[in-house]
Amino acid sequence: MPFLICWIIWRRDNDPQRWWKAGLIMLATMLIDLDHLLATPIFDPNRCSIGFHPLHSIWAAILYLALLWVPRWWVRAIALGCLWHLMTDGGDCLMMMI
Repeated sequence: MPFLICWIIWRRDNDPQRWWKAGLIMLATMLIDLDHLLATPIFDPNRCSIGFHPLHSIWAAILYLALLWVPRWWVRAIALGCLWHLMTDGGDCLMMMI
């Protein structure tokens, strides 16, 4: 999905490979899950990561939203990747409630 998002956004850019690079950056944003290492236990299948881990907090989400206004394509790719990550984790939280 990250590559599809980037292809839609950056396919007509001056750099024909920019969408590919942005997709790789979006994949790299999965590293925000490293904040799970700060929790005890590290993995709890019944815990919603949104709001629990520092990089999954509302403050982090506000920062990621603010990064969308930085006029650099790679910063925006980081912001999109982090927001996409939070959205998918939020979907997991909703599924746990069902």
